[in-house]
Amino acid sequence: ALFFRLNFFLIILFTHSSTMAYEESSFNIIHQTDVYEIRYYDDRLAIQAAYNNQNSSFRILFNYISGENIDSKKIEMTTPVTLSEKSSEKLMQFYLPVKFTKKTAPLPNDPRVKLITIKEGYFAVIKYSGRTNDKNFNKHKRILQDNLIKDNIEIISPAIKAFYNGPFTLPLFRRNEAMFRIDWKKL
Repeated sequence: ALFFRLNFFLIILFTHSSTMAYEESSFNIIHQTDVYEIRYYDDRLAIQAAYNNQNSSFRILFNYISGENIDSKKIEMTTPVTLSEKSSEKLMQFYLPVKFTKKTAPLPNDPRVKLITIKEGYFAVIKYSGRTNDKNFNKHKRILQDNLIKDNIEIISPAIKAFYNGPFTLPLFRRNEAMFRIDWKKL
């Protein structure tokens, strides 16, 4: 009986932690296959920091939303957190809640934090669960890339890693995504 109650408690605890309601970047699904979907995103406001170590850039960005900004304003966490590359620089992004604009978002105190707009566009996305490590990401990135090539869809960006859950969410319950910006022409 104790074993059953402990397992029940752990399931409730971890299920709750994996389904916390964070604001998510809105999108429209334009096309869907059994492997991936094509999404259209409008412009999105984000904060960004370069990184060598994911944990250090996460902390830098988290400090900004925790009030270490010019207005000392706390900002709600949103999803996803994304990792990408631009000109061989590794970047982490937190998206700001939709209520903010470039004019109303607090300016960063830390010069390593940049307030940016991610331009509208089409993204091919494959969803997967499990760990957020590079091995799992690279496996799904390759699956997505192979399917896009097979379907004659042009990839126009390096791969983007998106994750939606906190570190205490069991891997089975995690939502992760591999994404590419694409040149979308209706199939």
